[in-house]
Amino acid sequence: MNSISRTLGALDLIAEKHKALASNLANMDTPNYRRKDISFSQYLSAASSPLETALSSKLGPSPVTMQTSNEKIDPANELSEIQKNSLLYTVATRRITSLITEMKTVINMGNG
Repeated sequence: MNSISRTLGALDLIAEKHKALASNLANMDTPNYRRKDISFSQYLSAASSPLETALSSKLGPSPVTMQTSNEKIDPANELSEIQKNSLLYTVATRRITSLITEMKTVINMGNG
């Protein structure tokens, strides 16, 4: 169950990062808008599964925080980050599906 909780937590964080990236694209021409980003690798670095290790290595060294910067928003960079984030989402959803399938198998074996 701990692995499920960690994976669900990762999915929540991936969703928050996606919101920040989408907001950056939507507001790139808004005066005084500050670019936002979410980094959450410290959360994942304490985890032990290959999924969390892979996610941690991809997302950088910072803890879960909303970061803002004055840097100019590059639409190509934001789109690239959205694609990376989508891949992380796919990996995390496959992991949670695999965990649920394993639990169903164990339950079905106990009923047989």
